[in-house]
Amino acid sequence: MNEPMLTIVVPCYNEEEVLPETIRQLRNLREELIAERLVSPESTLLFVDDGSGDATWDIIYKASLRYPEVKGVKLARNAGHQNALLAGLFAAKTRSDCIVSIDADLQDDISVIRDFVQKFHEGYEIVYGVRNKRDTDTFFKRHTAQWFYKLMRAMGVDLVYNHADYRLMSRRAVEELERFEEVNLFLRGIV
Repeated sequence: MNEPMLTIVVPCYNEEEVLPETIRQLRNLREELIAERLVSPESTLLFVDDGSGDATWDIIYKASLRYPEVKGVKLARNAGHQNALLAGLFAAKTRSDCIVSIDADLQDDISVIRDFVQKFHEGYEIVYGVRNKRDTDTFFKRHTAQWFYKLMRAMGVDLVYNHADYRLMSRRAVEELERFEEVNLFLRGIV
């Protein structure tokens, strides 16, 4: 199998403080994956600015001029995290064999992307990233997350516990997702 074309989609909202480091780390990881022949040299990083009010777009734009593998999409207004993520997934699917989504703060371990891609090579269409610990989350966030999962279970929604929006999806999986006609998709409830 030829190396798949990977796009890493990063939704961004007011991320100017973390974005330069995020770009650096993801570029380094991309280079490692290419050197290991896990992904194509044509693989990209796609940052989606969700109507930020800070310098997020300026950082993305300048990085895209400096590094050809960095791409950007700027939404006209703040559409919300899920819509920014969907915009990135749909924009990436035409030029990607597989797409990884990750939040800009890199609270998830980016080295796991290597495992995601290896699973893709094995034929998996969707690979979830699930946190083992939530040590970096505040007390409030940990407890509201627990209540969220309990509420979802009580309503009959089957969610993977501690799974956020860190996942790999094949182009085919994204194309199937695009067939949903709902306006406000909740990806964790669908994928």
